[in-house]
Amino acid sequence: MRFSFCSCYNMSSWNMKNTALSFKILAKCNKSKARTSLMVLPHYNVDTPVFMPVGTQGTLKGLLPDQLEALECQILLGNTYHLGTRPGQELMRKAGGLHNFMNWKRALLTDSGGFQMVSLLTLAEVTEQGVKFQSPYQNGAEVMLTPEHSVEIQNSIGADIIMQLDDVVKTTTVGPRMEEAMCRTTRWLDRCIEAHARPDSQSIFPIVQGGLDPELRALCAQQLMQRNVNGFAIGGLSGGESKNEFWKMVHLSTDILPEDKPRYLMGVGFAEDLVVCCALGVDMFDCVFPTRTARFGCALVIGGQLNMKQKTYATDFRPLDGECGCSTCQRYTRAYIHSIVTVETVACHLLSVHNVAFQLRLMRSIRESIKEQKFPEFVRTFMESAYPKKNYPQWIVDALAAVNIQLS
Repeated sequence: MRFSFCSCYNMSSWNMKNTALSFKILAKCNKSKARTSLMVLPHYNVDTPVFMPVGTQGTLKGLLPDQLEALECQILLGNTYHLGTRPGQELMRKAGGLHNFMNWKRALLTDSGGFQMVSLLTLAEVTEQGVKFQSPYQNGAEVMLTPEHSVEIQNSIGADIIMQLDDVVKTTTVGPRMEEAMCRTTRWLDRCIEAHARPDSQSIFPIVQGGLDPELRALCAQQLMQRNVNGFAIGGLSGGESKNEFWKMVHLSTDILPEDKPRYLMGVGFAEDLVVCCALGVDMFDCVFPTRTARFGCALVIGGQLNMKQKTYATDFRPLDGECGCSTCQRYTRAYIHSIVTVETVACHLLSVHNVAFQLRLMRSIRESIKEQKFPEFVRTFMESAYPKKNYPQWIVDALAAVNIQLS
């Protein structure tokens, strides 16, 4: 029989209060599953759908905290594995948490470190106890990350939302290993909840796993919903699977997860993906894409990217985006950025400001369209701008049709 790996702790010991997070749906799209909500966290109120820029080690590459505030960024993401090894858990505790350490007064979310099982797989060994790493920060010294230790580090970091340690495998994995990982994720959640020392000020989100197997993913979501938690994450996607497989797993997950709690899709940041997944009922997103692509010299615009290294921009005195109000677009031209891109570090800074502003502006537009009951129209206008020839990828057409938005 399938799912033989699953076993659970006694749920009678779980007594999490909901003081760490409240979630109020403000408006729903009358056709799709899109909604806009207010998520009240200890450090800041967050409007959803929201994109969370990634500040892996307590800094967003190329931007200062006050610049992020000026861009109206409400919540950032930090990485537990990296922060736990450098600067380290003890320093986080002495600093009074990451908010104080990086001088960020708004909301924070930390991942669990589990993703490093995939990204550092050659350096990691996964057992029921946890994940044993050869740390790249400590000359290859072995580090054991257990569910309990992951939560302990995150308690020291002090983020408003923390993630359970999950057993992460490549999206395209099939067979017993995927089933094992899904069931182990549920068992590790129980251990994370048991170890969580700050439930009144930090909300722990479980992570729906199961790869591309609809039965496994549905079972995982149903198991996690039996736990007393304030929100849910959808994990194990954006890892090499086809877009057609990707959207179906998101759609399945949001159909099952409760409507009255936030849904966080991990690792998604392309503009088209954000628009489609909002239609599928997702509330939260994160990705390194905006700042990483800035380091490669690219600016985000509707329809893709501008590669500022191309000579065509050498005499182009327009802003990156004429509709963008960020400081980069208001003060600098494409020609100027072209002249310094990938040569001077300030170019990375200018592009990072714009790219983060682009993502946040897109999410604001989505929220406003939902409130005005114009989300389907917004989606069609966005897609027409992104694909002027209306040569829409089939996965986008199919995903939107599944929630009653027709691009034709």
